[in-house]
Amino acid sequence: MNFNSAGGRHPAQRNSRKPSKAGGDGPASPMSPYPATYNPSYPSFAPPYGQPGVDIYAQQNVSMPGGEYMQPMPSTNMGGFPGGPQMNQGFAIPSQVFAQPMVADLAMQYGASMVGAGRQIVDRELEKYVPVSRLKYYFAVDTKYVANKLRLLFFPFSHSDWSMKYEQGQPVQPRFELNAPDLYIPTMAYVTYVLLAGFVLGFQNRFSPEKLGIQASSALAWAIAEVLVELITLYVTNINTNLTTLDLVAYSGYKYVGMIFAVLLSLAFSKTGYYLGLLYFSLSLAFYLIRTLKCQVLPEGQVQQPSHDMYGNPIMSAPQHHSGGNKRRTYILLFVAGIQPLIMWWLSSHLVSLPAV
Repeated sequence: MNFNSAGGRHPAQRNSRKPSKAGGDGPASPMSPYPATYNPSYPSFAPPYGQPGVDIYAQQNVSMPGGEYMQPMPSTNMGGFPGGPQMNQGFAIPSQVFAQPMVADLAMQYGASMVGAGRQIVDRELEKYVPVSRLKYYFAVDTKYVANKLRLLFFPFSHSDWSMKYEQGQPVQPRFELNAPDLYIPTMAYVTYVLLAGFVLGFQNRFSPEKLGIQASSALAWAIAEVLVELITLYVTNINTNLTTLDLVAYSGYKYVGMIFAVLLSLAFSKTGYYLGLLYFSLSLAFYLIRTLKCQVLPEGQVQQPSHDMYGNPIMSAPQHHSGGNKRRTYILLFVAGIQPLIMWWLSSHLVSLPAV
């Protein structure tokens, strides 16, 4: 049996055991088939590192079955200068793939679909807590509607048509229907009232950030309490109406317009102007609320009922017992209209009373 100790070895591996001809300071790696060339400008390093800038991974061969060897893939000098960091591109994705029009269009479509799906999830979760789609209806106003609605609040006695128009079973948006409730005027009136209160307090040398915060929070708290009382009253009296919670919020927010009107008159005519303005707007607001809510609170037999509400939900007509129902509805109207002057006076009377010296 002829045994060759060098059998199965690559010739290049046997040659790699020979010392370098260039000198002894830079011996080649015993595993490298290509000895590194000695460069006197670089200091010598002990094996297996070789010289600076030489990739030690490029000096190794990968053993394959059958005694063959696979040469490493060439490395790229990222810095472009001697001794720069080396980068192996064996597993890098070619940048030309993303330059293809088909791949770019597919990536854009996938990204757009992911963004659309995420937006739907956010909208669905947000709709559980904040009725965004419902709020859009109450803020669908324009300049003409705001001017006409303010004129209606101050002079409702000459208005004749108090019914609300419906289109395909849903109420028309406020910009097309003057009798429809909105949240734009109450919101702007609330903000204006808070700013006017700060101005009046500063004019009377009573301003402080704490007082302004108390003024804003108290006005908001009274509005929430009023709506809660009205909802509880409607539930206890078992009165079915077309009014929603946001409708009650809108109707209760119109009193801030009268508070602004009364406080502005107090700046010019002191307490006399304040009480005259408060009395007039209380009468006009009470008249407006009674005539408007009358169409929403009357029994189903006396007013045309829509088949769907403003959100597209079908309205189930429950059997009504009209004996004594008209009295309860009348009391609700008087309660909603009569509580407005009291809250207006409570929230604005201290703005016209001078502090005691």
